[in-house]
Amino acid sequence: MSTNTLVFVTPAVEPEVSRPDPAKLISGHPVHTTWNLEERDGLYCGIWQSTPGKWKISYEEWEYCRILEGVSVISEDGGEAVRVAAGDSFILRPGFKGSWEVLETTRKDYVIKL
Repeated sequence: MSTNTLVFVTPAVEPEVSRPDPAKLISGHPVHTTWNLEERDGLYCGIWQSTPGKWKISYEEWEYCRILEGVSVISEDGGEAVRVAAGDSFILRPGFKGSWEVLETTRKDYVIKL
């Protein structure tokens, strides 16, 4: 395979396990697992998973996501809540502030550009 091609295979990297900052936690006890597959030139991509819970989010970067499994609700402050499930794709733009609520353990692939 070309050195300019990256296949998203989670067993290829050691996952990072974390939880939301307690100051941002709204409800539940979510656990995040992240497989960072690429970090280069301000571009990050990989696979992220979270167990149920809700926390505040704030973006200073662009993020493209595609939900692979599960159900979540993303709510922008002052805006409508958007339910996302397996097969849905979306972009969060710099300046987005709101919350992310995982209703069913959710797995997504992502590309972040700083």
